[in-house]
Amino acid sequence: MSKLRVASFGLSLDGFGAGPAQDLQHPLGVRGPEIMSWVFPTRMFCRMQGMAGGETGRDNEVAEQGFANLGAWILGRNMFGPVRGPWPDENWRGWWGEEPPYHVPVFVLTHHPREPLVMQGGTTFHFVTEGAQAALEQARAAAGGRDVRVGGGVATVREYLRAQLIDELHLAVRPVLLGRGENLFAGLDLSALGYEVSDTVPGERATHVYLRKRP
Repeated sequence: MSKLRVASFGLSLDGFGAGPAQDLQHPLGVRGPEIMSWVFPTRMFCRMQGMAGGETGRDNEVAEQGFANLGAWILGRNMFGPVRGPWPDENWRGWWGEEPPYHVPVFVLTHHPREPLVMQGGTTFHFVTEGAQAALEQARAAAGGRDVRVGGGVATVREYLRAQLIDELHLAVRPVLLGRGENLFAGLDLSALGYEVSDTVPGERATHVYLRKRP
C-alpha cells in the first residue's frame, strides 16, 4: 500500500528544521545549511548537482533510500521558492534549474493559483490551493500505488503529522544547536498522535532516527 513518507529531513539537536529569516539568499534560513551538511558530501547529492564522486557511506545509503519507490512529492510553497503572496508572474521556476531532482509530479501547497509548470526530466509542479488533504489525494492519484514523499518545509510536515497522515518519518539529526528558527516538535505530542521510534542508525555526519505510526 502507498505510504506517506518524510525522508532525509535535517534537524538540529534542539529540534529546528530550518533557521530564521528564510529568503532568496538563505533558502534554509540563517544557519540552516548546518542542518543539511550531512548530505552535501554524499554521492547522491553530488550526482544531483551533476558532479562525479561523493561519499558512499551510511549517510549516502539512507539518502538514496529516501528516493526509493516514490511516485509523487508534496512541498510547502517555501520549498518551491521565496515568492510570497500572489504570484507576480511565472518567472520563478523553482530553486533547482530546469531539471529538478524529483522526476515525478510535485504538488505545491499555496493559497494562490498558478498553472502547472512542466520541467525537464519528468517533474511537473502542480499548485494546490485546496489544502493539505487535497494535495495528498492528488499526489496519491498521480503516484500510481507508489509512495508519496513530503519534502517540507517544517510547517508542512507539522500539518501532516498533526493530522496523523504521515506513515514514516526519517529525521537526520545533526549535532548542532540553532536556538531559533522553525521547530518541528513545538506543541506536538508525537506519542499521543500515535508515533513511535522504530530505529536509530548512526551515520558519518548525522544520526538517523526513524519514526512510524504505531500498529
